[in-house]
Amino acid sequence: MKIIIVGCGKVGATIAGELNEEGHELTIIDQDRDALENVTGSIDVMGVEGNGAIYNVQMEAGIKEADLLIATTGSDELNILCCLIAKKAGDCHTIARIRNPEYAEEVNYIREELNLSLAINPELATAREIARLLKFPSAIKIDTFAKGRVEIMKFQIPDDSVLHGIKVFEIAQKTHSNVLVCAVERGDDVLIPNGMFELSAKDKISFISSQTESSKFFRAAGVKNNSAKSVMMIGGGKITYYLTKMLKDVPIKITIVERELDNCKMLSESLPYAMVIHGDASDQKLLLEEGLRQTEAFAALTGFDEENIMLSLYAASQSKAKLITKVNRISFEDVINSLNLGSVINPKLITADLILQYVRAMQNSLGSNVETLYKMSSHAEALEFRVGKDFPMLGVPLEKMTLKSNLLVACINRRGKIITPRGKDTIEVYDTVVIVTTNKGLNDLKDILM
Repeated sequence: MKIIIVGCGKVGATIAGELNEEGHELTIIDQDRDALENVTGSIDVMGVEGNGAIYNVQMEAGIKEADLLIATTGSDELNILCCLIAKKAGDCHTIARIRNPEYAEEVNYIREELNLSLAINPELATAREIARLLKFPSAIKIDTFAKGRVEIMKFQIPDDSVLHGIKVFEIAQKTHSNVLVCAVERGDDVLIPNGMFELSAKDKISFISSQTESSKFFRAAGVKNNSAKSVMMIGGGKITYYLTKMLKDVPIKITIVERELDNCKMLSESLPYAMVIHGDASDQKLLLEEGLRQTEAFAALTGFDEENIMLSLYAASQSKAKLITKVNRISFEDVINSLNLGSVINPKLITADLILQYVRAMQNSLGSNVETLYKMSSHAEALEFRVGKDFPMLGVPLEKMTLKSNLLVACINRRGKIITPRGKDTIEVYDTVVIVTTNKGLNDLKDILM
């Protein structure tokens, strides 16, 4: 598809990189020539220098032929204006990044009345992901498929786990749970395991199951997975604000540490059910006095990556809390992943994933049958396909199909019944099928076949 991105800051550049890998034709608009040249020099995109809210600039970028415009500048109002002009000039789909908490309550009205295809709030989306992780503290990452009936969870195997040293095919029998291990991260490698693959402590494994089965699996594996009863959040920014509001009716003790006095006053007034501490979180004595060693979850959510990393490492040395670390830059991803930072949350990547899901949904109307797409890591993704009548292997047992390498049929949803696939299972018309793979660019279920 032909896609125009307005704004090539951190979010715009990340989205451009992800969409470029998907093979879309991209044009980026930005007033900053240096930033524009940095992006156009690193990936295959066209660049247009100018204000994305100007009609002539959008015309130069090819708005008449565009399928989608994504506005990701630092101004909510400018993003909305860019989308309004794009709808009038090109009648294309539009996505606006809208971050201001004052607009959060109005986002549905804004989207409907201004005819936006999608309004994305990165901080709100990030808060939702953290809220899910607080519900399942043992998980590093959680994604959902089949309209919420199925979850893919990632967690790290502890040193003393019964999973250490057993083969994948033995898991169901030894844990008495119906789960399927679909990816293993070992060091820098991402592997799609077969039944004879042997798990090891420190492996980060992704498994797919229903919510009931995942709870049984964690219990059998000796992994404590009760919802966190207390959380300490460092930093009083937008993510902390949204997350605390989401936890309002959850039985969880919330402590917020914020160094700016004005922010503390605002948070205390708007979030009376949270304890707001005015202080510098780099003060180790302060953290210990406020209950660091007793808290069940610790979220480093300041605006500085280095501070968040150091705070999480310190928290890991002092407690057994579930760690959540916000990181904005992804330049040192391998180094970050090697540290004990718990769940690493990147708002830019969450935003990019949401936009990729929307783009895939748009492609459905253009012939693709991808329902949902999730990035499981930098090398692996999970895709949910609708099964049409043209799939050539309808009714054929999976064990008789010749599938591409580094690919796994992870789940079959048949009219609401969730099937964990085994060799004798078949794919039928109108099923939705979840595929986990390290291969890029799968647009049709037929692409899984050799």
